Amino acid sequence: RMWIRRCQSRCLSSMRIARRPDLAAVSDEHIRSLSRLCPNNSRDEVFLAVANIDWLGKYKGHSPLILYPSSTHEVAAALRYCSGKRLGVVVQGGNTSLVGGATPVHDEIVLDMRRMNNIIEIDQEQQVLICDAGCILQQLDQKLETVGLTMPLDLGAKGSCQIGGNVATNAGGIRLVRYGSLHANVIGLEWVMANGTVFNNITTLRKDNTGFDLKQLMIGSEGSLGIITKVALLVPRKPTTINLSYLALESFDKVIEALHCARFHLGEILSAIEFQDRQSLEFVLANHPGSQDPMDKSYPFYMIVEASGFRQEHDADRMSRFLEDALDRQIIADGTLAQDSTQIAGLWALRESVAESVGKSGSVFKYDLSLPVKDMYTMVEAMRTRLAPVISPDLICGYGHVGDSNLHLNIVSPEFSDKVQDLTEPFVYDLTRKMGGSISAEHGLGLMKAPYISYSKSEAQIRLMQQVKDLFDPNGILNPYKVLPVAPKPEPAQSIIYQGKP
Repeated sequence: RMWIRRCQSRCLSSMRIARRPDLAAVSDEHIRSLSRLCPNNSRDEVFLAVANIDWLGKYKGHSPLILYPSSTHEVAAALRYCSGKRLGVVVQGGNTSLVGGATPVHDEIVLDMRRMNNIIEIDQEQQVLICDAGCILQQLDQKLETVGLTMPLDLGAKGSCQIGGNVATNAGGIRLVRYGSLHANVIGLEWVMANGTVFNNITTLRKDNTGFDLKQLMIGSEGSLGIITKVALLVPRKPTTINLSYLALESFDKVIEALHCARFHLGEILSAIEFQDRQSLEFVLANHPGSQDPMDKSYPFYMIVEASGFRQEHDADRMSRFLEDALDRQIIADGTLAQDSTQIAGLWALRESVAESVGKSGSVFKYDLSLPVKDMYTMVEAMRTRLAPVISPDLICGYGHVGDSNLHLNIVSPEFSDKVQDLTEPFVYDLTRKMGGSISAEHGLGLMKAPYISYSKSEAQIRLMQQVKDLFDPNGILNPYKVLPVAPKPEPAQSIIYQGKP
């Protein structure tokens, strides 16, 4: 309750979003009808308070009802009713979105997927996992480990996030450099359209070249085109060896050199390559219990380089060759090589705890950007210069997945500040565009970035995306106000009844 009260004092942004007049207000009759369709539900004020506030405490909605469906049938029944009554619906997995993508804006019905958490099949021969959308990422990985397999996805929020939400946001994470994106790893989906129609192409087949691959539209759609209920996912063999080094570097140019050097020496066994600046490490050392600086002195930049495979002697030799070459060429200033699983976990914690540690320091403005690798830290420096009158440089940090050019820019303010936000947005998006980047690398657009999509997509692309949205969800009930700029909808009396055609 203390966390809820603290968040409510900072939840300012969603109050600025005008309500769409074509969406109906939720009435007591709507609540009674939906409760009959989905018997597991809640109107408890504590549960509603949590569901109505996002992960960062930045957005706050006013949903009066949470539905906890236990089957695809219940999801379909609820959506069919909501579409007919023009009631907005927001689907929630672990509610870990960092762009307000899973939080109600007004009184949208919350569809919480936690009860749909069954592992349906692990096909060891095909190396395919089939499961419900509400399965927690970490629990899936632990189950797969018992049969020698692993998830192709690893995130800091793995203990809370659900696989349906991961797919809906096309989450990236630290393993993308090894296994690729979810567009490459998801081979089948079951989802429910806004009108209650169920589409099921769950399969263990790796190839199916029969027409349009519709599931690709669902990956990264953020619950705006349909509700994902089941997932079929490629799950590779779990590596049996891990070699990890934590490196210190004097400049970001050296970080780039180390990236190229690691790719050359480690090749196909390179499983993760991350960077963080000193400021992000300071947040961890100050706020994450038990953390210790792994070096004898401070450096401007640090990297984690991980190699995983199946032949320890071979893999360890390649890691040693990488480190020797990087030291000989003065690419790295210092480093440590983990000797066991405990040290590996401890070094990973220095990187994976950044987001949580930053969040304990104040109100955080987070920007997940895809940039040419040479420009990644130029963005951080540019924001420190721009915000110097209002924010200390020590409260602005950069870290992320240097292997796929994904920067996490974090700006900490003692409390939510319109001045900081106005100085930052849209400047950060405009600079991203000028650098040839994308305003969202892996977090999605959600509520936060929907108004700024034009900084990464052309007018023609946005228009086509809106046409797809109108076809899949003609009444615009699915995750309203998110992903695309809010467009005026016809009043109910003027609407066209959806018949499955454009």
